Formats: sequence, C-alpha cells, structure tokens
Amino acid sequence: MKNILVIGSTGQIGSELTMKLRKEYSNGTVVAGYIPGAEPKGDLLESGPAEYANVCIAHQIAEIVDKYDIDTIYNLAALLSATAERYPLKAWDIQMNGLLNILEIAREKHCAVFTPSSIGSFGPDTPRDNTPQDTIQRPTSMYGVTKVATELLSDYYFEKYGVDTRSVRFPGLISYKTLPGGGTTDYAVEMYYAAVRGEEFVCPIAYGTYMDMMYMPDALKAAINLMEARPRYLHHRNSFNIASMSFDPEGLYKAICAEIPDFKMRYEVDPVRQAIADSWPNKMDDVCARKEWGWTPSYNLESMTHDMIARLREKLL
Repeated sequence: MKNILVIGSTGQIGSELTMKLRKEYSNGTVVAGYIPGAEPKGDLLESGPAEYANVCIAHQIAEIVDKYDIDTIYNLAALLSATAERYPLKAWDIQMNGLLNILEIAREKHCAVFTPSSIGSFGPDTPRDNTPQDTIQRPTSMYGVTKVATELLSDYYFEKYGVDTRSVRFPGLISYKTLPGGGTTDYAVEMYYAAVRGEEFVCPIAYGTYMDMMYMPDALKAAINLMEARPRYLHHRNSFNIASMSFDPEGLYKAICAEIPDFKMRYEVDPVRQAIADSWPNKMDDVCARKEWGWTPSYNLESMTHDMIARLREKLL
C-alpha cells in the first residue's frame, strides 16, 4: 500500500497524475495538494482527499505527511519556462526553497520524492542532437537554472542522507485535459485547440525549431514506472532523459492537416519563447532510462495527433 501526496495536483501534470495514481493505488491514499486559487474540482475533488499544500510553508507539508502517513511525494510545484522568465524570484522561491522544504521533510519522515526536471535544464552549449544523458548543462533561463539545481540538490540528499529521490527530464508535454500553462513548448497544445475550433493559428515558435515532445499518458507512465523501479538498477536518479517524439511547428501542422485539411497557420515569432527554445535540445538520447528501468513510449506524432483531435472534439464541440 502506498500513501502519496501530489503537490501541484491541479496543474497540467498534477491533475492527471493524481487521478491515475488513485486508480493505480486504490488500496492506499492519494492526497491532492493545492494552493488557494487552484482548488481541485469535479472528479479530482470527489475521488479522494485534498489539502492546502504550499511548498514554501514547510510545516503545512509536514502536517499532511503525518496526517496521512505519506511515504511518497510527487513534487510538481513550479512556474513553467516562459512564466518563470517574467517572475524569476517567485520561480526560485517555489522551485528551490520549496524543494528544500520537501527534501528536509522527506529526510526526517522517510519519504520517497519525485521532482521532475526538464529539457529546460540544458543550454546553448549542450549537444543539440541525441543529447546525452550526461553532458554539459548551462541553461540561460531561470526555469532551466532551477531545474539543474533541482537535479543536483536531489542527488545530494540521496548521497548524503539516503533520501529516495528520483526524476525524469520531461520534454514538452501535450494534453487535451488541461490548458497551456506558460511553457515554451505549449505552442503545440495551443495549435491543437485552434485547429479543432476552426481558427487560424498564429505560431510563436519559428519554422525549423525542433523540440522533444511527449503525450501526457506517456509522461504519467514514466513518472509512475520510475518510482516503482528497483533502486539497485538506478544509476542516474536525478535525472533521466526520456524521449518520445521530436518535431518542429511545420511537422505538427502537417500532422494536424492530415486530420483537418483546411487548418491554417502563420508565424509571428515570440522572441522570448524562441530564445528559450533555441537553447534546448532537438532530441534527447534516452538510452539510460530504457536500460535502467525499462522506459518506452506508447505514442508517436501521428497516433498522438489522432487521439488529441478526437478528444478535443468531444471536449470543445
């Protein structure tokens, strides 16, 4: 039996991960942690307990851990890349001071911790194609800086105190259930929404800009499977490259046009988002995740696009 706390349970990943965890561990307890203004609703609220859980207020997290006898924490609290550039001090507070609170609680109360990293942890000096698991990480965004620090601090708590910390470097995540939340790769989700609504899409990312992407069901599978993996096989705990597909805006546009032939798109590049995108890999090498805990994706661009459009039609039309 597992008792799990999901911090950031109403966000892009958290809202879907919480529900999946409740299905996977129906004999345990999965607590939806949230902050004011982002309260859980509908099935997320009705299917299990919910608690106010601000990572920057350590005693609140500790009280939840004690109340529910929590043994695993999924720490998803973060500002995404473009938003973090607008509010860098807030991003640092949430992503670093908040993480330190979580790791200290985990050390004291013997919890395992999953805190996702990102392709944003790489920078312009990182090899762009087949980016290795172990390589230079010199990001130029506040989001990226906090993700590199997250990896290092999580490894430190494992090596120094034995805290069971684990992480993946998520690509851009695509979901039909939640709206974009300020990430550089969110243009892809925005494009799907425009296509289904019959609107012309104005693309903020330049033609030929390739980035790793992943459909949300694969992202959820990766997070859960890694936390279930046998510790003795894990050499790269924080953090594993995971990959599924890599495309540029034109490739996504053509995939959507195969389903919606009259869809239109034009480019108006956002310099802030483009600068971030230009510093990220085209495609990560995920051989270590495949070898160490059996990672493999289920979706490619075509199968994701078919499912995404079908789901959005049900949701929007």
